[in-house]
Amino acid sequence: MSEGEVRRQQLLDYLDGYLDADVGDDFGPNGLQVEGRGTIRKIVTGVSASEALFRRARELEADAVLVHHGLFWNGDDRRLVGFLRRRVGALIEGDINLFAYHLPLDRHSGLGNNVLAARAFGIDPPRPFGEHEELPIGSAGELDEPLAPARFERRCEEVFGQAPLAFAHGPDPIRTAAFVSGAAERLFHQAIADGYDAFVTGEASEWVMNVARETGTHFFAAGHYATERLGVRELGRLLAREFGITVEFVDVPNPV
Repeated sequence: MSEGEVRRQQLLDYLDGYLDADVGDDFGPNGLQVEGRGTIRKIVTGVSASEALFRRARELEADAVLVHHGLFWNGDDRRLVGFLRRRVGALIEGDINLFAYHLPLDRHSGLGNNVLAARAFGIDPPRPFGEHEELPIGSAGELDEPLAPARFERRCEEVFGQAPLAFAHGPDPIRTAAFVSGAAERLFHQAIADGYDAFVTGEASEWVMNVARETGTHFFAAGHYATERLGVRELGRLLAREFGITVEFVDVPNPV
């Protein structure tokens, strides 16, 4: 191989191994989801599979796209019709590979969404928190500097790039926090049971407000998309260093 390029199988083997992709169950397949050209010189990273992301990858002459949310999910219609056919068509027309890693990228101890979020709040080292199929997916711990709730809310906006939905009913200052990116509001109950002052995730269900108030615990919903930008961007930086290839993050903002 020439400098600045990597074979598709070499990249797949590296990602699968680095992220422990074969460990535990997930809601869809991890790894290579759509096969494109065999040699990769440029990768576009993004949070979620979408036609907009794939069209932009073609404009940027990418050989591969690497996302957190892939194309295929358990229980979905398997027919390539409608929007799914257009998404796959955009990849095939451009001979672009699609790699997707879901829970492996949430729970990774080095560059996972949650360990990066915890460190951004001064928790170092973070400890595992929250489980899916007996594997921890979140991170938690004690902040190096206690924060007033308003300052904690501003830190969320700085770290995740958008103002969170905040139910600030807990202690002042906030000394401990747990993080689980995406749609993990159910793990709020565990954060309460474990005695954390604050819980940060992506989305909030209707019941969250009253539980936060009645238990005296802070809850921050910083956006499903926004809380899951961290890992895939950092993974892209790692691949650029490891293989000397070009990697570009493409933001397709989603307020949810």
